[in-house]
Amino acid sequence: MGLHLDFSAVSDVGRVRKDNQDSGYAGPHLLAVCDGVGGAARGDVASSTAIGQLRKLDDGPADDLLGQVAGGLLRAHNRIGELVDDDPSLNGTSTTATVAVFDGARLGIAHVGDSRAYLVRSGEITQLTKDHTFVQSLIDEGRITEAEARTHPHRNLILKALDGVHETDPDLFVVDLAEGDRLLLCSDGACGVLDDDRLLDILGSGTPDFAAIELVRASLEAGSTDNVTCVVADVTRQPVETEPLLVGAAADLPRRATGLTGLFRGHRSGDTGEMEPVQATIPPDVGWAIPSDPIDPEAARYAPLPPRRFVWVKRFFWLVVVAGLLAAAVGAGYGFLQGRYYVGVQDGEVVVYRGFDYSLAGFSLQDAVEGTDISIEDVEAVNPRLADAIQEGLPVHDDVDSAKEEFERRWTTALEDAEAAGTSGNGSGEESPGQTPDETEDMPSSPTSGPTSAPTAELQSTRGGSGEVD
Repeated sequence: MGLHLDFSAVSDVGRVRKDNQDSGYAGPHLLAVCDGVGGAARGDVASSTAIGQLRKLDDGPADDLLGQVAGGLLRAHNRIGELVDDDPSLNGTSTTATVAVFDGARLGIAHVGDSRAYLVRSGEITQLTKDHTFVQSLIDEGRITEAEARTHPHRNLILKALDGVHETDPDLFVVDLAEGDRLLLCSDGACGVLDDDRLLDILGSGTPDFAAIELVRASLEAGSTDNVTCVVADVTRQPVETEPLLVGAAADLPRRATGLTGLFRGHRSGDTGEMEPVQATIPPDVGWAIPSDPIDPEAARYAPLPPRRFVWVKRFFWLVVVAGLLAAAVGAGYGFLQGRYYVGVQDGEVVVYRGFDYSLAGFSLQDAVEGTDISIEDVEAVNPRLADAIQEGLPVHDDVDSAKEEFERRWTTALEDAEAAGTSGNGSGEESPGQTPDETEDMPSSPTSGPTSAPTAELQSTRGGSGEVD
């Protein structure tokens, strides 16, 4: 037989705040706490909207527990973005979210912000989530202790939240549960003033109802100046007939605005019903009681965010601009390559290339456009220096004819020089065997051709070593 949850949820506006921006939910398959922030930007709208989307997870767990809870968080994030698009006055609103989906044996948890989830087991308490806050980053770096973080001037600055603008990037993990475990999800109005020992002392006894109420009461007595929301659940073997509970801003705001119409037959809202919220019962000379700065401290938890409206239009515009620049660059480069010709070697043959002897991302920037029917071996036999120059690539020209003329001129000169030196017969640059120097001098020299009759690249090569051309 599977496990079940016996749950309770309590939220209180607190002794300083004018309104409750926390929202909480507890049901058979879902526990969630969202702490809305934004000051005038209505953090209560963000938290209640998030709960309105997340409560769909209470319909029952899926096979992919983490995928299910991550999907719920993404829907909440996107819904907040839609509200901001429709109402610019909500720009800057956001909310933390600590969400746990129960499948009868495990919890799939998604977490962003500084609300927390705890597990009490065998008399020990374990913090399951990690705060996405500036002070937590200082703790991780070893620059401050956890005790110092509680009084740090920037302890309320959070680094992640659901705001409908930035990527959510939540922490996602699974926790295996056992009978007798107790779970706590709470906003920073509780965990910001109660340390682990105090939390364990309260959670160590009583029913979930009693523990939730006592946690809120203890938080306010410890000096919490924030809204306080606590969701407590026991893991049991016996099914518990308890209606889902909706607390905080999600219960107070019009349900039509948050997508919560007709979901619940009963809820605890506003405050505990036992502790009367007051605007300022703390002496004004106590520094932390009521900020003298007229700026709402909730607004200071986040910097104002740029409007989300037309973000996709801007992104599309810049994509078009970048694509256009790339196309222009590619077109210019292609045109430049198409107008460059030189003579080189391909598969042992002297050819005219278009482009440059270079590869970019695996693509060659040259292609052979015309052959000469002359092998590099023939050139090597007549003039090794010319062969080396061709293998390295002759000078580049703006058209194919100029490149061919460059080669023809050099090749003709090489042939004439070889004939004049009497070396074209063997292509070795040595005297012919069987002849003496005197005989060589008495023999008539081979007829030479004038420049007007010089061989061209279209002429037959000197294969066979005769040194003669047709």
